[in-house]
Amino acid sequence: MGKKKVLILCTGNSCRSQMAEGLINSMPGEQWEAYSAGTHPSRLNPYAIRAMSEIDIDITGQESESVEKYLNEPLDLVVTVCSDADQNCPIFPGPVQRVHIGFDDPANVVGTDAEIMSEFRRVRNEIQDRLLGYLKEQG
Repeated sequence: MGKKKVLILCTGNSCRSQMAEGLINSMPGEQWEAYSAGTHPSRLNPYAIRAMSEIDIDITGQESESVEKYLNEPLDLVVTVCSDADQNCPIFPGPVQRVHIGFDDPANVVGTDAEIMSEFRRVRNEIQDRLLGYLKEQG
């Protein structure tokens, strides 16, 4: 049996969903293959790239993509990570489980470089704990 496919859905597909995709795909020996998309995709946030590189995960090859791309893909799970995406999540055909695990948007933080990075680290670690923990339970 192949890996289960999970789509991480956010509004802009620039931070939270991108970090989640990188974290899931770097889990050793895991059964999950992650993708990320946005209801209104933008661009990969440079702070997300930096926060992930600090834990030796390179997400520079990831792109900000529209959820439309995945509507006809065979997915096992769709996880919304922001309330806007949760409310505006399209209907996926087939037997797709959907769950909402919300995280603060680190891109909303205004401050010094160090303050912004601190928030990206906090959210990255929260995603690592809560989302990866959820996926491990789903096995």
